[in-house]
Amino acid sequence: MGKSKYLDGLSKEEYDKLTRKLWEIQGHNCFICGEPIDLDLHHTNIDHIKPLVNNGKDDESNFAVTHEHCNKSKQDADLEVARTLAQLSKIIKDAEEKKETPSLKHVLLAVDGSKYDFTYKIDNGRLLYSFSDMADTTIHASDVFLDPLSGEESAFVKLPVEYLYHDEIINPRGLNSSISALIKEFHKGNPQLHLSLARLDDGKVKIFDGQHKAVAQIMLGTKELVVRLFLNTDVDRMIETNTNAGSKLKQIAFDKSIVRQLHDTLYAERIRKYQIEHGKSEDKLDFSEADMVEYFKGERGNIKTYIINSQKNTVTRTSENKLQSYINFEGRGSELPLSYSTFEKTLLSAFIDPKTILKTNLDYKIDEGLNPRVLERDQIITLCNILAEEILIGKYDKEIGTYRIEKKIADGKGNAIPDDHLVAYRLCKEEVMYNWVQYLKLLIQQHFSFTGAMFDAVNLFQQPIPDSLWVNIRNFVKSLVELPVWKDRSMASTVFGGKQTYDYWANIFKFAKTPDGRQVLATPLNTIEMMTRDGN
Repeated sequence: MGKSKYLDGLSKEEYDKLTRKLWEIQGHNCFICGEPIDLDLHHTNIDHIKPLVNNGKDDESNFAVTHEHCNKSKQDADLEVARTLAQLSKIIKDAEEKKETPSLKHVLLAVDGSKYDFTYKIDNGRLLYSFSDMADTTIHASDVFLDPLSGEESAFVKLPVEYLYHDEIINPRGLNSSISALIKEFHKGNPQLHLSLARLDDGKVKIFDGQHKAVAQIMLGTKELVVRLFLNTDVDRMIETNTNAGSKLKQIAFDKSIVRQLHDTLYAERIRKYQIEHGKSEDKLDFSEADMVEYFKGERGNIKTYIINSQKNTVTRTSENKLQSYINFEGRGSELPLSYSTFEKTLLSAFIDPKTILKTNLDYKIDEGLNPRVLERDQIITLCNILAEEILIGKYDKEIGTYRIEKKIADGKGNAIPDDHLVAYRLCKEEVMYNWVQYLKLLIQQHFSFTGAMFDAVNLFQQPIPDSLWVNIRNFVKSLVELPVWKDRSMASTVFGGKQTYDYWANIFKFAKTPDGRQVLATPLNTIEMMTRDGN
Protein backbone atom coordinates (compact mmCIF):
# COMPACT_ATOMS: atom_id res chain seq x y z
CA MET A 1 0.00 0.00 0.00
CA GLY A 2 1.43 3.36 -1.04
CA LYS A 3 2.07 6.02 1.62
CA SER A 4 -1.14 8.03 2.04
CA LYS A 5 -1.34 11.30 3.93
CA TYR A 6 -5.11 11.03 3.73
CA LEU A 7 -5.28 7.60 5.39
CA ASP A 8 -2.55 8.44 7.89
CA GLY A 9 -4.66 11.38 9.03
CA LEU A 10 -7.68 9.24 9.87
CA SER A 11 -8.50 8.03 13.35
CA LYS A 12 -9.25 4.31 13.81
CA GLU A 13 -12.98 5.04 13.85
CA GLU A 14 -12.73 7.11 10.66
CA TYR A 15 -10.64 4.41 8.98
CA ASP A 16 -13.19 1.70 9.91
CA LYS A 17 -16.02 3.91 8.67
CA LEU A 18 -14.26 4.40 5.32
CA THR A 19 -13.64 0.64 5.10
CA ARG A 20 -17.34 -0.07 5.53
CA LYS A 21 -18.30 2.64 3.02
CA LEU A 22 -16.00 1.18 0.35
CA TRP A 23 -17.21 -2.33 1.25
CA GLU A 24 -20.81 -1.26 0.59
CA ILE A 25 -19.87 0.43 -2.71
CA GLN A 26 -18.09 -2.73 -3.85
CA GLY A 27 -21.04 -4.98 -3.07
CA HIS A 28 -19.21 -6.55 -0.10
CA ASN A 29 -16.54 -8.00 -2.44
CA CYS A 30 -12.76 -7.62 -2.57
CA PHE A 31 -11.71 -5.19 -5.30
CA ILE A 32 -8.90 -7.51 -6.46
CA CYS A 33 -10.21 -11.09 -6.29
CA GLY A 34 -13.93 -10.30 -6.47
CA GLU A 35 -14.69 -12.73 -3.63
CA PRO A 36 -16.80 -11.71 -0.60
CA ILE A 37 -15.29 -9.84 2.33
CA ASP A 38 -16.60 -10.58 5.81
CA LEU A 39 -15.63 -7.58 7.90
CA ASP A 40 -15.93 -9.63 11.08
CA LEU A 41 -13.70 -12.46 9.87
CA HIS A 42 -11.32 -11.04 7.29
CA HIS A 43 -8.38 -8.70 7.63
CA THR A 44 -8.65 -5.91 5.05
CA ASN A 45 -6.62 -3.11 3.50
CA ILE A 46 -7.55 0.17 1.89
CA ASP A 47 -5.34 0.94 -1.09
CA HIS A 48 -5.15 3.40 -3.97
CA ILE A 49 -6.75 2.08 -7.15
CA LYS A 50 -4.38 4.14 -9.28
CA PRO A 51 -0.99 4.41 -7.52
CA LEU A 52 0.21 7.79 -6.31
CA VAL A 53 3.40 7.37 -8.36
CA ASN A 54 1.17 7.22 -11.45
CA ASN A 55 -0.52 10.48 -10.45
CA GLY A 56 -3.41 8.78 -8.67
CA LYS A 57 -5.43 10.96 -6.29
CA ASP A 58 -5.02 10.61 -2.54
CA ASP A 59 -8.73 10.77 -1.73
CA GLU A 60 -11.79 8.54 -1.36
CA SER A 61 -12.52 8.49 -5.09
CA ASN A 62 -9.27 6.56 -5.63
CA PHE A 63 -9.59 4.06 -2.77
CA ALA A 64 -10.74 0.45 -2.70
CA VAL A 65 -10.98 -2.15 0.04
CA THR A 66 -9.34 -5.55 -0.42
CA HIS A 67 -8.57 -8.70 1.48
CA GLU A 68 -5.26 -8.08 3.22
CA HIS A 69 -3.72 -11.19 1.67
CA CYS A 70 -4.88 -10.14 -1.82
CA ASN A 71 -3.29 -6.73 -1.40
CA LYS A 72 -0.02 -8.19 -0.11
CA SER A 73 0.22 -10.70 -2.93
CA LYS A 74 -1.12 -8.53 -5.76
CA GLN A 75 0.74 -8.79 -9.07
CA ASP A 76 0.80 -5.06 -9.82
CA ALA A 77 0.73 -1.77 -7.94
CA ASP A 78 -2.29 -0.62 -9.97
CA LEU A 79 -5.34 -2.29 -8.42
CA GLU A 80 -7.24 -2.39 -11.71
CA VAL A 81 -4.36 -4.32 -13.30
CA ALA A 82 -4.06 -6.49 -10.19
CA ARG A 83 -7.78 -7.27 -10.44
CA THR A 84 -7.45 -8.18 -14.13
CA LEU A 85 -4.50 -10.47 -13.40
CA ALA A 86 -6.44 -12.09 -10.54
CA GLN A 87 -9.38 -12.75 -12.89
CA LEU A 88 -7.02 -14.30 -15.43
CA SER A 89 -5.45 -16.44 -12.70
CA LYS A 90 -8.90 -17.87 -11.92
CA ILE A 91 -9.46 -18.75 -15.58
CA ILE A 92 -6.05 -20.41 -15.74
CA LYS A 93 -6.66 -22.32 -12.51
CA ASP A 94 -10.07 -23.56 -13.71
CA ALA A 95 -8.51 -24.86 -16.95
CA GLU A 96 -5.69 -26.59 -15.09
CA GLU A 97 -8.16 -28.27 -12.73
CA LYS A 98 -9.78 -29.77 -15.84
CA LYS A 99 -6.33 -31.04 -16.91
CA GLU A 100 -6.35 -28.60 -19.86
CA THR A 101 -3.66 -26.20 -21.04
CA PRO A 102 -4.94 -22.62 -20.41
CA SER A 103 -5.28 -20.70 -23.68
CA LEU A 104 -7.28 -18.09 -25.55
CA LYS A 105 -10.06 -20.68 -25.72
CA HIS A 106 -10.64 -20.51 -21.98
CA VAL A 107 -10.57 -16.71 -21.87
CA LEU A 108 -13.12 -16.48 -24.68
CA LEU A 109 -15.44 -18.92 -22.92
CA ALA A 110 -15.10 -16.95 -19.67
CA VAL A 111 -16.38 -13.77 -21.37
CA ASP A 112 -19.22 -15.54 -23.18
CA GLY A 113 -17.31 -15.69 -26.46
CA SER A 114 -16.99 -18.45 -29.07
CA LYS A 115 -20.76 -18.78 -29.58
CA TYR A 116 -21.61 -18.15 -33.22
CA ASP A 117 -20.60 -19.08 -36.75
CA PHE A 118 -19.48 -16.34 -39.12
CA THR A 119 -21.92 -15.81 -42.00
CA TYR A 120 -20.47 -14.06 -45.02
CA LYS A 121 -20.22 -13.84 -48.81
CA ILE A 122 -17.72 -12.30 -51.21
CA ASP A 123 -19.06 -9.89 -53.83
CA ASN A 124 -16.90 -7.86 -56.25
CA GLY A 125 -13.77 -8.14 -54.15
CA ARG A 126 -15.53 -7.30 -50.88
CA LEU A 127 -16.30 -9.44 -47.86
CA LEU A 128 -19.93 -8.92 -46.78
CA TYR A 129 -21.12 -10.13 -43.37
CA SER A 130 -23.53 -9.44 -40.55
CA PHE A 131 -23.97 -10.36 -36.89
CA SER A 132 -27.61 -11.39 -37.01
CA ASP A 133 -27.16 -13.85 -34.13
CA MET A 134 -26.63 -10.76 -31.98
CA ALA A 135 -29.65 -8.96 -33.47
CA ASP A 136 -27.37 -6.79 -35.65
CA THR A 137 -28.68 -7.09 -39.22
CA THR A 138 -26.39 -4.38 -40.58
CA ILE A 139 -24.44 -5.58 -43.61
CA HIS A 140 -20.78 -4.82 -42.99
CA ALA A 141 -18.16 -4.79 -45.75
CA SER A 142 -14.37 -5.19 -45.85
CA ASP A 143 -12.06 -5.14 -48.87
CA VAL A 144 -10.47 -8.45 -49.81
CA PHE A 145 -6.73 -8.29 -50.45
CA LEU A 146 -4.78 -10.74 -52.58
CA ASP A 147 -1.17 -11.54 -51.64
CA PRO A 148 0.54 -11.83 -55.05
CA LEU A 149 3.28 -14.12 -53.73
CA SER A 150 1.26 -16.68 -51.78
CA GLY A 151 -2.08 -16.26 -53.53
CA GLU A 152 -3.76 -15.95 -50.12
CA GLU A 153 -6.86 -13.78 -49.81
CA SER A 154 -7.53 -11.94 -46.58
CA ALA A 155 -9.58 -9.09 -45.12
CA PHE A 156 -9.35 -6.91 -42.02
CA VAL A 157 -12.49 -7.24 -39.94
CA LYS A 158 -13.70 -6.17 -36.50
CA LEU A 159 -15.44 -9.05 -34.79
CA PRO A 160 -17.29 -9.37 -31.47
CA VAL A 161 -15.75 -11.95 -29.13
CA GLU A 162 -18.91 -14.04 -29.61
CA TYR A 163 -17.65 -14.81 -33.14
CA LEU A 164 -14.05 -15.62 -32.21
CA TYR A 165 -12.48 -19.00 -31.45
CA HIS A 166 -9.00 -20.24 -30.59
CA ASP A 167 -7.34 -22.24 -33.36
CA GLU A 168 -6.09 -25.33 -31.53
CA ILE A 169 -4.83 -26.96 -34.73
CA ILE A 170 -2.41 -24.32 -36.04
CA ASN A 171 -1.56 -22.85 -32.63
CA PRO A 172 -2.10 -25.30 -29.78
CA ARG A 173 0.26 -23.61 -27.32
CA GLY A 174 -1.06 -22.23 -24.10
CA LEU A 175 -0.56 -18.94 -22.31
CA ASN A 176 2.87 -18.03 -20.97
CA SER A 177 4.25 -15.44 -18.55
CA SER A 178 4.36 -12.70 -21.21
CA ILE A 179 0.61 -12.24 -20.84
CA SER A 180 1.03 -10.23 -17.62
CA ALA A 181 3.42 -7.80 -19.32
CA LEU A 182 0.99 -7.37 -22.23
CA ILE A 183 -1.92 -6.62 -19.90
CA LYS A 184 0.15 -3.98 -18.11
CA GLU A 185 1.29 -2.51 -21.45
CA PHE A 186 -2.23 -2.20 -22.87
CA HIS A 187 -3.58 -0.85 -19.59
CA LYS A 188 -1.19 2.09 -19.96
CA GLY A 189 -3.03 3.00 -23.15
CA ASN A 190 -0.21 1.96 -25.45
CA PRO A 191 -1.64 0.74 -28.76
CA GLN A 192 -1.81 -2.77 -30.15
CA LEU A 193 0.79 -2.82 -32.93
CA HIS A 194 0.26 -6.32 -34.31
CA LEU A 195 -3.15 -7.64 -35.26
CA SER A 196 -4.17 -11.15 -34.39
CA LEU A 197 -4.35 -13.47 -37.41
CA ALA A 198 -7.34 -15.73 -37.97
CA ARG A 199 -8.70 -18.15 -40.55
CA LEU A 200 -12.10 -19.44 -41.52
CA ASP A 201 -12.71 -23.07 -40.64
CA ASP A 202 -16.13 -24.62 -41.11
CA GLY A 203 -17.86 -21.29 -40.56
CA LYS A 204 -15.84 -20.35 -37.50
CA VAL A 205 -13.25 -17.55 -37.19
CA LYS A 206 -10.25 -19.10 -35.46
CA ILE A 207 -7.31 -17.03 -34.16
CA PHE A 208 -4.00 -18.79 -34.84
CA ASP A 209 -1.48 -16.02 -34.18
CA GLY A 210 -1.39 -13.22 -31.61
CA GLN A 211 -3.42 -15.10 -29.01
CA HIS A 212 -1.60 -13.43 -26.10
CA LYS A 213 -2.38 -9.97 -27.46
CA ALA A 214 -5.99 -11.01 -27.93
CA VAL A 215 -6.19 -12.33 -24.36
CA ALA A 216 -4.70 -9.13 -22.93
CA GLN A 217 -7.22 -6.95 -24.74
CA ILE A 218 -10.18 -9.16 -23.84
CA MET A 219 -9.18 -9.28 -20.16
CA LEU A 220 -9.06 -5.48 -20.14
CA GLY A 221 -12.66 -5.34 -21.35
CA THR A 222 -12.37 -5.19 -25.13
CA LYS A 223 -15.52 -6.69 -26.66
CA GLU A 224 -14.47 -6.54 -30.33
CA LEU A 225 -11.12 -7.36 -31.94
CA VAL A 226 -9.75 -6.34 -35.30
CA VAL A 227 -8.20 -9.39 -36.98
CA ARG A 228 -6.66 -10.20 -40.32
CA LEU A 229 -8.94 -12.94 -41.55
CA PHE A 230 -7.54 -15.41 -44.09
CA LEU A 231 -10.15 -16.80 -46.49
CA ASN A 232 -10.14 -20.29 -48.00
CA THR A 233 -6.61 -20.98 -46.81
CA ASP A 234 -4.81 -24.33 -46.98
CA VAL A 235 -4.48 -25.38 -43.34
CA ASP A 236 -1.42 -27.59 -43.97
CA ARG A 237 0.46 -24.72 -45.60
CA MET A 238 -0.59 -22.36 -42.80
CA ILE A 239 0.66 -24.82 -40.18
CA GLU A 240 4.02 -25.00 -41.98
CA THR A 241 4.20 -21.21 -42.24
CA ASN A 242 3.35 -20.67 -38.58
CA THR A 243 5.83 -23.34 -37.50
CA ASN A 244 8.62 -21.76 -39.57
CA ALA A 245 7.81 -18.35 -38.10
CA GLY A 246 8.44 -19.73 -34.63
CA SER A 247 11.56 -21.74 -35.46
CA LYS A 248 13.57 -21.20 -38.66
CA LEU A 249 12.51 -17.56 -39.03
CA LYS A 250 12.36 -16.70 -35.35
CA GLN A 251 13.52 -13.14 -34.71
CA ILE A 252 13.95 -10.81 -31.76
CA ALA A 253 11.50 -7.99 -32.31
CA PHE A 254 13.94 -5.30 -31.17
CA ASP A 255 17.57 -6.10 -30.41
CA LYS A 256 19.24 -4.15 -27.64
CA SER A 257 20.91 -1.61 -29.91
CA ILE A 258 17.56 -0.65 -31.46
CA VAL A 259 16.00 -0.31 -28.02
CA ARG A 260 18.82 2.07 -27.05
CA GLN A 261 18.10 4.19 -30.12
CA LEU A 262 14.39 4.31 -29.30
CA HIS A 263 15.14 5.32 -25.72
CA ASP A 264 17.48 8.05 -26.98
CA THR A 265 14.59 9.49 -28.98
CA LEU A 266 12.19 9.17 -26.04
CA TYR A 267 14.65 10.96 -23.74
CA ALA A 268 15.00 13.85 -26.20
CA GLU A 269 11.21 14.04 -26.39
CA ARG A 270 10.92 14.17 -22.58
CA ILE A 271 13.50 16.99 -22.43
CA ARG A 272 11.46 18.96 -24.95
CA LYS A 273 8.23 18.24 -23.08
CA TYR A 274 9.81 19.40 -19.81
CA GLN A 275 10.91 22.64 -21.50
CA ILE A 276 7.46 23.30 -22.97
CA GLU A 277 5.62 22.62 -19.73
CA HIS A 278 8.01 24.87 -17.80
CA GLY A 279 7.96 27.70 -20.35
CA LYS A 280 11.58 27.20 -21.39
CA SER A 281 13.09 27.69 -24.84
CA GLU A 282 14.80 24.81 -26.65
CA ASP A 283 18.27 26.08 -25.72
CA LYS A 284 17.42 26.44 -22.02
CA LEU A 285 18.85 23.44 -20.18
CA ASP A 286 18.93 24.79 -16.62
CA PHE A 287 17.40 21.66 -15.11
CA SER A 288 18.79 18.27 -14.17
CA GLU A 289 18.18 14.61 -14.87
CA ALA A 290 16.91 14.33 -11.30
CA ASP A 291 14.47 17.20 -11.94
CA MET A 292 13.04 15.32 -14.89
CA VAL A 293 12.73 12.07 -12.96
CA GLU A 294 10.84 13.91 -10.23
CA TYR A 295 8.61 15.84 -12.66
CA PHE A 296 7.66 12.77 -14.69
CA LYS A 297 7.24 10.75 -11.51
CA GLY A 298 4.46 8.67 -13.02
CA GLU A 299 7.08 7.11 -15.31
CA ARG A 300 10.10 7.50 -13.02
CA GLY A 301 11.59 4.12 -13.90
CA ASN A 302 11.22 4.74 -17.63
CA ILE A 303 12.88 8.18 -17.46
CA LYS A 304 15.89 6.73 -15.63
CA THR A 305 16.19 4.03 -18.27
CA TYR A 306 15.89 6.57 -21.11
CA ILE A 307 18.68 8.69 -19.60
CA ILE A 308 21.14 5.80 -19.31
CA ASN A 309 20.27 4.22 -22.64
CA SER A 310 20.51 7.58 -24.39
CA GLN A 311 24.07 7.89 -23.13
CA LYS A 312 24.89 4.36 -24.26
CA ASN A 313 23.41 5.04 -27.68
CA THR A 314 25.32 8.31 -28.06
CA VAL A 315 28.60 6.59 -27.24
CA THR A 316 27.90 3.70 -29.56
CA ARG A 317 26.43 5.39 -32.60
CA THR A 318 28.65 8.45 -32.99
CA SER A 319 30.80 8.39 -36.12
CA GLU A 320 33.79 9.41 -33.96
CA ASN A 321 33.79 5.98 -32.32
CA LYS A 322 36.27 3.91 -34.35
CA LEU A 323 35.11 0.74 -32.64
CA GLN A 324 31.66 1.17 -34.16
CA SER A 325 32.60 -0.39 -37.51
CA TYR A 326 33.61 -3.60 -35.70
CA ILE A 327 30.28 -4.02 -33.87
CA ASN A 328 27.55 -6.25 -35.28
CA PHE A 329 24.23 -4.49 -34.65
CA GLU A 330 22.13 -7.07 -36.46
CA GLY A 331 22.41 -9.95 -34.00
CA ARG A 332 24.60 -12.97 -34.59
CA GLY A 333 27.02 -12.75 -37.50
CA SER A 334 30.40 -14.07 -38.54
CA GLU A 335 31.98 -11.01 -40.16
CA LEU A 336 32.52 -8.67 -37.21
CA PRO A 337 34.33 -9.51 -33.93
CA LEU A 338 31.96 -7.77 -31.50
CA SER A 339 28.23 -8.24 -31.05
CA TYR A 340 26.37 -5.26 -29.62
CA SER A 341 25.52 -7.43 -26.63
CA THR A 342 29.22 -8.04 -25.93
CA PHE A 343 30.03 -4.33 -26.32
CA GLU A 344 27.31 -3.44 -23.84
CA LYS A 345 28.12 -6.13 -21.28
CA THR A 346 31.81 -5.24 -21.27
CA LEU A 347 32.63 -1.58 -21.97
CA LEU A 348 29.27 0.16 -21.56
CA SER A 349 28.35 -1.70 -18.39
CA ALA A 350 31.77 -1.08 -16.88
CA PHE A 351 31.83 2.67 -17.43
CA ILE A 352 28.20 3.88 -17.54
CA ASP A 353 26.50 3.33 -14.20
CA PRO A 354 22.80 2.46 -14.60
CA LYS A 355 21.87 3.97 -11.23
CA THR A 356 23.51 7.38 -11.57
CA ILE A 357 21.00 10.17 -12.17
CA LEU A 358 22.73 13.56 -12.07
CA LYS A 359 21.53 16.48 -9.97
CA THR A 360 23.62 19.02 -11.89
CA ASN A 361 21.87 20.94 -14.67
CA LEU A 362 22.04 19.52 -18.17
CA ASP A 363 24.12 22.54 -19.23
CA TYR A 364 26.41 22.45 -16.17
CA LYS A 365 29.94 23.66 -17.11
CA ILE A 366 29.20 22.81 -20.74
CA ASP A 367 31.29 25.72 -22.01
CA GLU A 368 34.25 24.69 -19.86
CA GLY A 369 34.24 21.14 -21.20
CA LEU A 370 33.50 19.79 -17.72
CA ASN A 371 29.90 18.68 -18.10
CA PRO A 372 29.84 15.17 -16.54
CA ARG A 373 27.70 13.49 -19.23
CA VAL A 374 29.67 15.09 -22.07
CA LEU A 375 32.96 14.12 -20.39
CA GLU A 376 31.70 10.58 -19.92
CA ARG A 377 30.62 10.30 -23.54
CA ASP A 378 33.75 11.81 -25.08
CA GLN A 379 36.20 9.95 -22.86
CA ILE A 380 34.57 6.55 -23.35
CA ILE A 381 34.76 7.21 -27.09
CA THR A 382 38.46 8.00 -26.67
CA LEU A 383 38.90 4.68 -24.89
CA CYS A 384 37.02 2.89 -27.70
CA ASN A 385 39.36 4.50 -30.23
CA ILE A 386 42.44 3.32 -28.35
CA LEU A 387 41.06 -0.22 -28.32
CA ALA A 388 40.22 -0.06 -32.02
CA GLU A 389 43.67 1.27 -32.93
CA GLU A 390 45.66 -1.19 -30.82
CA ILE A 391 43.56 -4.34 -31.30
CA LEU A 392 41.55 -4.15 -34.52
CA ILE A 393 42.45 -1.55 -37.14
CA GLY A 394 44.78 -3.04 -39.73
CA LYS A 395 44.81 -6.32 -37.82
CA TYR A 396 41.35 -7.83 -37.85
CA ASP A 397 40.34 -9.03 -41.33
CA LYS A 398 36.58 -8.86 -41.94
CA GLU A 399 36.98 -11.18 -44.92
CA ILE A 400 38.19 -13.93 -42.56
CA GLY A 401 35.67 -13.05 -39.88
CA THR A 402 34.93 -15.23 -36.86
CA TYR A 403 33.37 -18.37 -38.32
CA ARG A 404 34.75 -21.55 -36.67
CA ILE A 405 38.23 -20.08 -36.28
CA GLU A 406 39.25 -22.27 -33.35
CA LYS A 407 37.84 -25.37 -35.06
CA LYS A 408 39.86 -24.66 -38.21
CA ILE A 409 43.03 -24.23 -36.16
CA ALA A 410 42.36 -27.37 -34.12
CA ASP A 411 41.83 -29.31 -37.37
CA GLY A 412 45.12 -28.04 -38.79
CA LYS A 413 43.38 -25.83 -41.35
CA GLY A 414 44.14 -22.43 -39.80
CA ASN A 415 47.35 -21.54 -41.62
CA ALA A 416 45.60 -18.80 -43.58
CA ILE A 417 44.59 -17.01 -40.36
CA PRO A 418 47.20 -14.31 -39.53
CA ASP A 419 48.38 -13.94 -35.94
CA ASP A 420 47.09 -10.37 -35.70
CA HIS A 421 43.61 -11.50 -36.71
CA LEU A 422 43.66 -14.35 -34.19
CA VAL A 423 44.79 -12.00 -31.42
CA ALA A 424 41.99 -9.54 -32.21
CA TYR A 425 39.39 -12.29 -32.41
CA ARG A 426 40.35 -13.82 -29.07
CA LEU A 427 40.57 -10.50 -27.22
CA CYS A 428 37.02 -9.68 -28.39
CA LYS A 429 35.46 -12.88 -27.05
CA GLU A 430 32.90 -11.73 -24.50
CA GLU A 431 34.19 -13.71 -21.50
CA VAL A 432 37.76 -12.58 -22.24
CA MET A 433 36.95 -8.94 -22.92
CA TYR A 434 34.74 -8.61 -19.86
CA ASN A 435 37.66 -9.52 -17.60
CA TRP A 436 40.41 -7.42 -19.16
CA VAL A 437 38.06 -4.43 -19.11
CA GLN A 438 37.86 -4.88 -15.33
CA TYR A 439 41.66 -4.46 -15.19
CA LEU A 440 41.36 -1.29 -17.26
CA LYS A 441 38.82 -0.03 -14.75
CA LEU A 442 41.16 -0.93 -11.90
CA LEU A 443 44.04 0.89 -13.60
CA ILE A 444 42.01 4.11 -13.79
CA GLN A 445 40.85 3.81 -10.18
CA GLN A 446 44.44 3.23 -9.04
CA HIS A 447 45.61 6.38 -10.83
CA PHE A 448 43.04 8.56 -9.06
CA SER A 449 43.79 6.88 -5.73
CA PHE A 450 47.51 7.65 -6.05
CA THR A 451 46.75 11.36 -6.56
CA GLY A 452 45.30 11.53 -3.05
CA ALA A 453 42.31 13.56 -4.26
CA MET A 454 38.64 12.62 -3.94
CA PHE A 455 37.22 10.94 -7.03
CA ASP A 456 34.07 9.18 -8.23
CA ALA A 457 34.98 5.49 -8.37
CA VAL A 458 31.65 4.55 -9.97
CA ASN A 459 31.51 7.17 -12.73
CA LEU A 460 35.19 7.25 -13.66
CA PHE A 461 34.78 9.03 -16.98
CA GLN A 462 32.62 11.83 -15.60
CA GLN A 463 35.84 13.46 -14.39
CA PRO A 464 38.73 14.56 -16.66
CA ILE A 465 41.27 11.85 -17.52
CA PRO A 466 44.77 13.43 -17.58
CA ASP A 467 47.10 12.86 -20.53
CA SER A 468 49.45 10.74 -18.43
CA LEU A 469 46.63 8.32 -17.64
CA TRP A 470 45.68 8.03 -21.32
CA VAL A 471 49.30 7.03 -21.99
CA ASN A 472 49.08 4.38 -19.27
CA ILE A 473 45.80 3.07 -20.69
CA ARG A 474 47.27 2.73 -24.15
CA ASN A 475 50.38 1.04 -22.75
CA PHE A 476 48.21 -1.43 -20.85
CA VAL A 477 46.32 -2.33 -24.03
CA LYS A 478 49.58 -2.75 -25.98
CA SER A 479 50.94 -5.05 -23.27
CA LEU A 480 47.70 -7.01 -23.30
CA VAL A 481 47.87 -7.49 -27.07
CA GLU A 482 51.44 -8.78 -26.82
CA LEU A 483 50.66 -11.60 -24.40
CA PRO A 484 51.70 -14.90 -26.10
CA VAL A 485 48.43 -16.65 -25.20
CA TRP A 486 46.49 -14.90 -27.96
CA LYS A 487 48.76 -16.36 -30.65
CA ASP A 488 49.09 -19.81 -29.08
CA ARG A 489 47.37 -22.12 -31.55
CA SER A 490 47.87 -25.18 -29.36
CA MET A 491 45.06 -23.88 -27.12
CA ALA A 492 42.45 -23.82 -29.90
CA SER A 493 40.78 -27.00 -28.70
CA THR A 494 41.26 -26.43 -24.95
CA VAL A 495 41.33 -22.92 -23.46
CA PHE A 496 39.67 -21.38 -26.52
CA GLY A 497 37.60 -24.41 -27.45
CA GLY A 498 34.04 -23.23 -27.02
CA LYS A 499 32.58 -20.46 -24.88
CA GLN A 500 33.98 -20.28 -21.36
CA THR A 501 32.49 -18.52 -18.35
CA TYR A 502 33.46 -15.08 -17.02
CA ASP A 503 34.86 -16.80 -13.91
CA TYR A 504 37.05 -19.06 -16.04
CA TRP A 505 38.94 -16.08 -17.50
CA ALA A 506 38.89 -14.19 -14.20
CA ASN A 507 40.84 -17.14 -12.77
CA ILE A 508 43.35 -17.08 -15.66
CA PHE A 509 44.04 -13.36 -15.33
CA LYS A 510 44.28 -13.57 -11.54
CA PHE A 511 46.36 -16.75 -11.17
CA ALA A 512 47.76 -17.30 -14.70
CA LYS A 513 46.04 -20.69 -14.74
CA THR A 514 42.68 -22.20 -15.62
CA PRO A 515 40.51 -23.33 -12.69
CA ASP A 516 41.73 -26.90 -13.27
CA GLY A 517 45.40 -25.82 -13.08
CA ARG A 518 46.42 -25.54 -16.75
CA GLN A 519 49.12 -22.86 -17.18
CA VAL A 520 47.99 -20.18 -19.64
CA LEU A 521 49.98 -17.03 -18.78
CA ALA A 522 53.54 -16.69 -17.56
CA THR A 523 52.36 -14.51 -14.67
CA PRO A 524 49.05 -13.04 -13.51
CA LEU A 525 48.00 -9.72 -15.01
CA ASN A 526 49.47 -6.74 -13.20
CA THR A 527 48.23 -3.27 -14.18
CA ILE A 528 51.30 -1.49 -12.84
CA GLU A 529 53.70 -3.60 -14.88
CA MET A 530 51.54 -3.56 -18.01
CA MET A 531 51.11 0.21 -18.14
CA THR A 532 54.85 0.79 -17.74
CA ARG A 533 56.52 0.38 -21.14
CA ASP A 534 59.66 1.81 -22.75
CA GLY A 535 60.63 3.57 -19.55
CA ASN A 536 57.27 5.38 -19.20
